[in-house]
Amino acid sequence: MPKTLLLAAMLASSAAALGAAGSSPALADPAKPVIALSNSFYGNTWRRQMVDSFTEAAEKAKAEGKIADYVVLNGDGSVAQQNSQLAELILRGVDAIAINAASETALNGTAAKACKAGIKVIAFDSLLTDPCATKLSFDFTGYKTEQAEKTLNLIGDKGNVIVVRGVKGSGPDNLMYSAQKAVLDKHPDVKIVAEVYGQATASVAQSAIANVLPSLPHVDAVLGQGGSDDYGIVQAFQQAGGPYAEQIPVIEGGGSSDFVIWWNGVADKGYKTTSMNTTPGIGGAAFWLAYQIAKGAEAEKDLVMPVATVDETNLAERAKDLKPGLIISPSFDEAWVVSNLLGGKGVQ
Repeated sequence: MPKTLLLAAMLASSAAALGAAGSSPALADPAKPVIALSNSFYGNTWRRQMVDSFTEAAEKAKAEGKIADYVVLNGDGSVAQQNSQLAELILRGVDAIAINAASETALNGTAAKACKAGIKVIAFDSLLTDPCATKLSFDFTGYKTEQAEKTLNLIGDKGNVIVVRGVKGSGPDNLMYSAQKAVLDKHPDVKIVAEVYGQATASVAQSAIANVLPSLPHVDAVLGQGGSDDYGIVQAFQQAGGPYAEQIPVIEGGGSSDFVIWWNGVADKGYKTTSMNTTPGIGGAAFWLAYQIAKGAEAEKDLVMPVATVDETNLAERAKDLKPGLIISPSFDEAWVVSNLLGGKGVQ
């Protein structure tokens, strides 16, 4: 059995590999498939948890003798690097590739080549649009519409808001931003006073808000995208002080444990918001879906994952025993995938 390869490209600041757990090529075996992950971006907590979730599922499958090997490739957010990674996986002859894509369209050509080579392609979270891929994602439009409406309701449907976008160029960013804009367009008394990119990262979001805040009128709410941007936004307003020392704007929670812990600490002072987030546990679901499809299971072409929601009714319970620095997420094992994504028709 070949040694497991766990390759990760550095972020944009470096082209060197983070490391590899072996140098032998992964060899495909129909009885025990090789499952690969091509992850376009590794630069925030959500993506790191997603990769961990995929890896944990893969390690479990390997320990149980279900797969021959697995490969993890992380990118710097660029289409060029991910296309190169996909080409490498095609040459290796893996059985299935789970792709968290840097672009909805720019990877389609390489993905189509993988499909023509007999490799099963599962696009998840940030999708590509080639019809040969099975797609596993979230209802970004639906849940961001719901959250934006709740946020504006909390400020009386009037006031000044900042929109914090996510990972630049990604499909989820485009979908969530479009949903937020559609809600804002229906509320003429709400004014967007700034739009910034937070890259779904606390430190980036904090810096982006801090840079624009001194030039803005009073801000009543912030619409974010999650991935830990929420707590970074909180920190920016805390550091700004002034009127924000008494009242932090209504900030959309994106599922970071730091934000929920903070929110639980100020809820008794009347602070209200909601937290809704896509779950990085999708990495594990993507692995098991790829495994099942590689083994011959049939799946619908478009599959939807649940989101995690925290509101006033479950805030105290969700905040209890939360560890800092994480994104709230359940895990999704093979049984869950077979039952909820494959209609109970899995392959042994």
